[in-house]
Amino acid sequence: MRTYLWKARSVTGESQSGEMTAASEQEVVGQLRRRRLIVISVRTKPREIAIPFGNRIRAKDRIHFTRQFATMINAGLPLVRSLDILAQQQTRPVVGDQIRSLLRDVESGTTLADAMRRQKEFFNDIYVSMVAAGEIGGVLDTILLRLADYMEAAGRLKRKVRTAMLYPAVVILVAVIAIAILLVFVIPTFSVFFSGAGVALPWPTRLLVAVSDFLIAYWWALLAGVALIGYAIRAYYMTSNGRLTIDRLLLRLPLMGPVLRKAAIARFSRTLGTLVQSGVPILEGLEITARTTGNRVIENAVMESRVSIAGGDTISDPLGRSGVFPPMVVQMINVGEQTGGLDEMLEKIADFYDDEVETSVTGLTSILEPVMIVVLGGLVGGMLVALYLPIFDLIKTVQ
Repeated sequence: MRTYLWKARSVTGESQSGEMTAASEQEVVGQLRRRRLIVISVRTKPREIAIPFGNRIRAKDRIHFTRQFATMINAGLPLVRSLDILAQQQTRPVVGDQIRSLLRDVESGTTLADAMRRQKEFFNDIYVSMVAAGEIGGVLDTILLRLADYMEAAGRLKRKVRTAMLYPAVVILVAVIAIAILLVFVIPTFSVFFSGAGVALPWPTRLLVAVSDFLIAYWWALLAGVALIGYAIRAYYMTSNGRLTIDRLLLRLPLMGPVLRKAAIARFSRTLGTLVQSGVPILEGLEITARTTGNRVIENAVMESRVSIAGGDTISDPLGRSGVFPPMVVQMINVGEQTGGLDEMLEKIADFYDDEVETSVTGLTSILEPVMIVVLGGLVGGMLVALYLPIFDLIKTVQ
């Protein structure tokens, strides 16, 4: 899909212009003619250079739009009028442009879900599927409110996982910087002093000086090696087998693995529960949910469940055979299927594992904090002891 700039004239001779997202110029011309306009020109809109951080669609932009949109629809405002008001109220140009493009597509006769499907930067598959179900069922305002609740819950879960991963990363980064400063700037000064004093260096000091000399001489090789390893891991992760292998290793990590597993289960349960509750067909809901789990191991388990359901099986049986989901989750899904309350059961699972993630993150932080302090203190303290050992020998010699 491309964005086209058009100019046309009405039957009364009034000049009009605007933008339209379409697959080709012929589609733009056809839509304009259906609006009884005489086409003057149609050209592709030049691509704009994206400004980092300032031209991005944020999660809270989607949530604010969704809640305001739901309120207007619930108040009885027409769809086109609601979109027009929302476009004028936006303080961020990038959001206003997305809504105006959506408005033009709806005005041209496209359904709201199909129009949103063209705005992939703003609306994902979950959003589009739920809106399509809401349009068919005539409960668009309810679906939009449910979408806003879902996005807020997903955002909270994402922040919890990010906190769990960010804390050790920051501590490790600070430790690396502190040790690098000691090796590059402090130890060479002591090395010159020891050489001038003619002191015999013990092996811990010799090892520390050797590491310092190597870092100063080959720092560029170390940086290149780290960058090369990072690129190789990223390239391997982009492959199907690589992503599966790395995601499986992540789930088996001693401390982070359980947190990542619980977060993925919570995301799976809330996404599928929201889709089922909104009237999205179960097979389509499972396919969308599989892509949002964030882990290839769990994604494969969900897709295998989808294949089994298409063959007449239940959801819980293939999930249980996968070995990825805990028995409690499988049993609750099984009960939900038998009682006809699958969406409610999935919501309960999601709420439970949201709390579990929060508890795990708090426990992980409380464990990592003293461990990191001990490790960092041990490294820095060991380096200082290695530096002061020759000084103690020098003092004994002077006495």
